[in-house]
Amino acid sequence: MRGFGPGYMSGSLGRFRHAFCTGALLVAVLISAGIAGAQAPAERLALPGTDEAVPGAGPINRKDWFAVTWQEHRSEWARRRDFDRGAVVFVGDSITEGWKDLAEAFGGVKVANRGISGDTTRGVLLRLKEDVLALTPSSIVLLIGTNDLELGGTPEIAASNLRSILAAVEQDEAKTPVILCEVMPSSASMNRPARAIKAMNALYRAAAAGDPRITVLDTWTLFADADGDAPAALFPDLLHPNADGYAKWAAALRPIFARLGLMRTTGARGTP
Repeated sequence: MRGFGPGYMSGSLGRFRHAFCTGALLVAVLISAGIAGAQAPAERLALPGTDEAVPGAGPINRKDWFAVTWQEHRSEWARRRDFDRGAVVFVGDSITEGWKDLAEAFGGVKVANRGISGDTTRGVLLRLKEDVLALTPSSIVLLIGTNDLELGGTPEIAASNLRSILAAVEQDEAKTPVILCEVMPSSASMNRPARAIKAMNALYRAAAAGDPRITVLDTWTLFADADGDAPAALFPDLLHPNADGYAKWAAALRPIFARLGLMRTTGARGTP
């Protein structure tokens, strides 16, 4: 039997080292890919650092707290996406986010709250696909625009973003009914004067005109006082409804839900 010489051992060791290094490199690549894959959703759900790649026009909320709130909310919603599928999705800003008893207000209706405090029409347009359309909603209740005014936006730009939102819904979920709530009254002291809100709502109605999928709910007249501002009895801070304000909003929505057949919608209860 022929023995194994030093050359063989040297070659074997070299081949072993090569295989080991190749394997280590492969593991490193796989781990790196796994980390990148894990980071991708978080990066995708974060508020973009600049407005450059953001669709639409007008203001995006750039306050430090908003970026944190935006990512926290959207990450939680991504986790419970399957649980909320098929719900009536309420999307908007702090007025929507603050509706804490939303499910109780519409007993028997599966609902999902996708409101983010401080959001704008451009923000909703940016997150619409993942936060709303990915749920295959049975209907969408949209209230957005008041923060556009506070952040220096115009009614015309807000209405342009709204048209893009409605077009995106039609393209992705053509049969999904949309309940478009007019921007609620506030106050000039909150940088939301009645004349600007009325102008925005007129443009909103024009954007929705002739579209049978869209029901416009006049949530401005529903609440406005004689001066066109928010009544303190229902909006203590002249911006956000109190419990009585939310109850009045719910009462205005229920007949629309019934007409659309949404009151029969049921869904799972419990914690996802």
